[in-house]
Amino acid sequence: CMSYNFPASYAWGNFSILAVGIWAIVQRDSLDAIMMFLSGLLLTVLTDIIHISVFYPTKNYLTDLKRFTLGMAILSLLLKPVSCYFVYQMYRERGGE
Repeated sequence: CMSYNFPASYAWGNFSILAVGIWAIVQRDSLDAIMMFLSGLLLTVLTDIIHISVFYPTKNYLTDLKRFTLGMAILSLLLKPVSCYFVYQMYRERGGE
């Protein structure tokens, strides 16, 4: 569904951070992995805002599929600060300052 509104960079950015997140969860003793995941999440918040603002279609071209895609992208953007908070708590538990 993302290919209707957003370029491939939106999907690649979010899926690569998902892969780093899985790596950070598996590597329980690595501070670098969790820090990369946290910084990547913060970076994707910025890039998601840019993608949504640049590629938001006009009202005349909104179909149900595009509306659903944009709604899920906005929901993902709204949930990322909550994810950042939990990842930061994980960072603190692992001994980060």
